[in-house]
Amino acid sequence: MKIKICGLKEPDNIAAVAQLDPDLIGFIFYPKSTRYAAGDKLLNYLEEESEALSGIDRVGVFVNEEIDQILSLAHDYRLNYVQLHGDESPAYCQELQLLWSVSSMHRARIIKAFRIDESFDWSRANAYAAYCPLLIFDTQGAQPGGTGEQWDWSLLDNYTGVTPFLLSGGIGPDDVKAVQAVN
Repeated sequence: MKIKICGLKEPDNIAAVAQLDPDLIGFIFYPKSTRYAAGDKLLNYLEEESEALSGIDRVGVFVNEEIDQILSLAHDYRLNYVQLHGDESPAYCQELQLLWSVSSMHRARIIKAFRIDESFDWSRANAYAAYCPLLIFDTQGAQPGGTGEQWDWSLLDNYTGVTPFLLSGGIGPDDVKAVQAVN
């Protein structure tokens, strides 16, 4: 099981979370989010404390962002993953991968996020398998991004894909056994 803690933006908070030794830490690069993290403060901290964050993958969360902006931020923030939380298509992911393959810029891997409710078409996730080594299943909300609320994890019984996934949506300390029971 991998643990990702997302929505970080303050250096003190990042340092405290790093002490917990998660697998991944996430930074929101969606300007409409209250957890928007881009800026010199974060960039300077990540550069100064790169050794303290060693072994923890950095994830940048984007929503329908221009590809050149993702390439630039992935390079500047030394992101290991970009998490696409909008309406990005498989072709968009393919283009992003292609540009990284012919560039000398810092490369990242792609996580495609899906917002889940009872009507979600699980076959959609399979179209991303060639471009995304990880998927993330999160709560369907009015806006993209985390809601802090759980969704019906039994819906995962409908996922027949082979791509590993991260579970998201209002997970707290009391949910450990339920999370461990998920596929």
